[in-house]
Amino acid sequence: MIVLDELDKKALEHFRGFVVKKDLVGIIKGGANVPAFVLEYLLANTCSTEDEEKLNEGMENVKTILRNHYVNPEESSLIQSKLREKGRYKIIDKISVELDAQRDRYWANISNSNIKKANIGDYLVKNHEKLLLGGIWAIIEMEYDPMITIGSTVYPFLVKDIKPIQLSTFDNSKISDKRKDFSKEEWKKLILRSAGYEPFSEGLDERKLNLLLCRLIPMVEANFNMVELGPRSSGKSYIYKEITPYAILISGGQGSVAQLFVNNTTGRVGAVGIWDAICFDESTDKLFKDSDAIPLMKDYMESGSFSRARGGEISGSASIILNGNINQPVETVLQTSHLFSPLSSEVNHDTAFLDRINLFLPGWEITKFSPQNFTSHFGFSTDFFSEILKSQRKSTYYDALDKYFTLGSHIKQRDSKSIRKIISGFIKLMHPDGNFTKKDILEYLTTAMEMRRRVKEQLKRIGGMEFWDTNFSYIDKETQEEFFINLPEEKGKSLIEASPLSPGVCYTATSDGQNNTLVKIEVVAVKGSGKMNVTGTSSPEVKENIKNTINYLKANEKSILNEQHTLSGYDLNIQITNMLGASISGGIGSAVYVAVISAIYKKNLKAGLAVLGNISIGGAIERSLNFADKVTLLSENGARTVLVPMDNLTEIGTLPTSVLGKTDVPFYGNSQMLLQKAVLNE
Repeated sequence: MIVLDELDKKALEHFRGFVVKKDLVGIIKGGANVPAFVLEYLLANTCSTEDEEKLNEGMENVKTILRNHYVNPEESSLIQSKLREKGRYKIIDKISVELDAQRDRYWANISNSNIKKANIGDYLVKNHEKLLLGGIWAIIEMEYDPMITIGSTVYPFLVKDIKPIQLSTFDNSKISDKRKDFSKEEWKKLILRSAGYEPFSEGLDERKLNLLLCRLIPMVEANFNMVELGPRSSGKSYIYKEITPYAILISGGQGSVAQLFVNNTTGRVGAVGIWDAICFDESTDKLFKDSDAIPLMKDYMESGSFSRARGGEISGSASIILNGNINQPVETVLQTSHLFSPLSSEVNHDTAFLDRINLFLPGWEITKFSPQNFTSHFGFSTDFFSEILKSQRKSTYYDALDKYFTLGSHIKQRDSKSIRKIISGFIKLMHPDGNFTKKDILEYLTTAMEMRRRVKEQLKRIGGMEFWDTNFSYIDKETQEEFFINLPEEKGKSLIEASPLSPGVCYTATSDGQNNTLVKIEVVAVKGSGKMNVTGTSSPEVKENIKNTINYLKANEKSILNEQHTLSGYDLNIQITNMLGASISGGIGSAVYVAVISAIYKKNLKAGLAVLGNISIGGAIERSLNFADKVTLLSENGARTVLVPMDNLTEIGTLPTSVLGKTDVPFYGNSQMLLQKAVLNE
C-alpha cells in the first residue's frame, strides 16, 4: 500500500508525469548496473501516479522493456546472437566512440553488449559529441550486416540510430510558475528527494541538508570549482554518476589533455566544452594522466578558458569537482597538516591551483548513508530534474547580495567571486522563479563565506602571509553592523596551550622561505653528567642551532646559571616536534635557550609563549627571517605572546592588525632580556 505524505500529494498535483516514486528504481534495478536516470526515464510517464494498480502496471511495463532491451554484461553473447538472427534490434546500453585516425573513421563501442568496433556514421557522432567523451546511455538501434568488410576483416555490427536517454524538450517556465505553490522548506525537501535523499530521515539535520544542496551547485552554476573530502559511502559521487546525463565521472589518473581540453591532432574540444560537470573521483590518488594538464586546468578553473598550442583561446562551461576520501578525523589532520593534504600530491601544495576552488564542502560532517537516508517518496524524475538543473546555468544572480550586504575588507577578488557564485547557485536551486528575500540571501551568504573561508584557511597554512586575510565578514547595509564568519572545525582549536607553559616547553616557528612550520620544543633536564640527546629532527641546520645554544650556555654558565644548576650536572633530552607544516628549518636557538633554562630551574614560562630568533655561539641575537609569516602562524594557533629579536622591529608594520589585536609581540635584544620576558613571574 502506498503511503503518501503532504509533499508527495503536492508534487503529484503540480508535476504529474514529471515525478516518480524514488524507491521504484531500487526495486527494478536489482543487480543491473544501470544509472538511475535511465530507469527513471522509463518510469516517469507510467509511474507518476498514486494509483497502486497503475503503478504496478507501469513497473511491469518498464520491467518488460528492460528484460527485452536492457543488456546485462553476462547476456552480451545472447544479444549479439539475437542481432544476427533478426538483422535489426533495439538495445538500452552505454555507447562510446573512438576515432581511428589511420583509417579516418569512427568506431562505436557498446559497453554491456561487449560490441567492439561497430560501424557508426559521422553524422551520428557530430550530432552526439559526448560519444567521444566517455559515452552516453541511449536506446540504440543496431543492425547486423556480414557484408561490411575492411580488407579481409568483417565488421558486421552497425549503429543505425541513437536516442539519448534524456528529455527531448524542456520548458523551464513550468518550474518558475509552480515554485510559488511550495514553501521554501517544501521546495528544499522536494529538490533533495529528487536527488535521492530523504530529508526527514534520522541523522540529516538542517546543516547536513544544506551541505547536500551544495553538491548540486556545480550543476546549476557554470565554471564552478568544488572540493569535497569525506568518509566512504557518503554519496560524494552519486550525484554526478546517477542523476544526470550531463555530468561525467573520471577515475583517478585518467584525465588526459586530449580528453579534458583539446585533441591537438583533430582540434576537437574535450570534456570541459561538452559536459556541465566533470567529477574527479578518488582525487586523493593521481588526478591527471599528463603532467601538462595541470597548468591547463589552472587556466581553465580561473577563467573558463585555456590557450591551445596552436592559436586562440578555447572556452568551456564545465564545473570541476574533486572528490576524495579522508581517513583520519579532521581534528587530527588539522593538528599535523592542512585539509587539502589528502588530495593528490600533484596539487595538494599548489596554492595557485587550490586558490581557484570556490567551495570546500566539509564532507566529514556527512555521515555514511544508511538505507533510511535514501527516499521512498516522490521526487522529480532524474531526466526532468537534470533538465531543471541544466536550464538554470543560463541565468546568474552574481550581484544578488549587493542590495542588502557589503563584503568585509579581508575578502579579496577571488573570495568575492566564489561567495557570489555560491549564493547564485543556492538561488537557482531554491528560487527558480527569481523571488527571494533578504533573509534568504543572509542564509546563503553565511554558508558561502564559510565554504570559501575553508579554502583560504588551508591556503594560509600552506602559503603564509599571501593568504593571511581570512577574517571574513559582511556588513548589513541597513544597520551598518559587521558580522564575522567562523569555521566549525576551527572552534576551540589551539595548538599552543593558553595556560602557563610547563618547565622545558616552548613554541617557535620556522620557515624555508615557502613553507612555514609550527614547532614545539620540550626539554627534560635530569641529574646526570652533562649528556645531551636530541630527538624529533634529522636536520643538520636545526642540530647546529641547538649545539650553538648549548655551547653559548656552557661558555657563560657563571653569569647565566648558578653553582647548583650547571650543565655538567644535568642530562638534557631535547624533543623537537613538528606541530603543523612541512619540514622544520633553522632559527630555533632562542626557543631552545628558554626551554633549557626553564627545565633546569623548573620554572613555568608565560601562557601561550612562543619565541623567534637564534642565539649565536657568541651570544648575538640573530634576526628572524620571514618574520610576519611566523608570527601570524603562531598567533593563529593560540600564541598569546611571541618574543622577537630587536632586529625585526622595523617589520612590525607588516603584521596584520588581526594578529596584533590578539597577540603581544615584545622585542628582546639580548639573552638576559629574553629570559626576563619569557619566564612567568610567580
